[in-house]
Amino acid sequence: MLPPMRSGRPGRPYHDHRRILNGMLWLAKTGVPWRDLPERYGPWKTVANRFYRWRQAGIWQRVFAALLQAADRSGSLDWTMHFIDSTSIRVHQHAAGAHEGQEEAVGRSRGGLTTKIHLRADGQGRPVALLLSAGQRHDTTMFVPLLQSGRVKRAGRGRPRSRPVRIVADKGYTSQHVRRYCRQHGIGATIPTRRNQRPNLQFNRVVYRERNRVERLVNRFKQFRRVATRYEKRAVNYLAMVTLAAVTMWL
Repeated sequence: MLPPMRSGRPGRPYHDHRRILNGMLWLAKTGVPWRDLPERYGPWKTVANRFYRWRQAGIWQRVFAALLQAADRSGSLDWTMHFIDSTSIRVHQHAAGAHEGQEEAVGRSRGGLTTKIHLRADGQGRPVALLLSAGQRHDTTMFVPLLQSGRVKRAGRGRPRSRPVRIVADKGYTSQHVRRYCRQHGIGATIPTRRNQRPNLQFNRVVYRERNRVERLVNRFKQFRRVATRYEKRAVNYLAMVTLAAVTMWL
């Protein structure tokens, strides 16, 4: 799915895609600046330019979508139960020059400038949908966009699938708007209520214990230091780095 390699052209040698891609993965794992990339991965500027060029062409999203389709065709993508959660990411001073707001997903909270990653995981705790928002945005505002994203094209005719059988989330998502949306679309909701709300008599504690899968997924994402701290100034570039980490998990 990567662009074709250039060959037979005069001028500077064209570095192999595998070498450049290994450099991107090493940088995502270690979190170092582009200029500190080891020489064995090629010129740092070549690696950076190719990363941004492929992001602009939408390659990272297409690779992620293709992996979801392959998993769905093989029957390994679990639609019976999906988990939703979010995590706050500290914005580094090198990325603090972006305008605050939803467009660049930079917000201000107790910890300073933060970005929030919203995740939807399948029943096995693997990423299905990824969205960004400003750090102070409430989780419920991203519930519907999370369910509407991550569409997986099925084999043959028909619309892509995006709705699981059941959604499991924590108290941050307990609202009438969320529960009404789940009822209207035939999605079961296992979400605990707050003390000031009417108790949910159908709440299943055994199912809710499985929510640890999405929390472990968050921990796996933060093993990529370029994800655990936001160094990219633009939100689209940071989302591409998060998507690259998600691709490695599926591979």
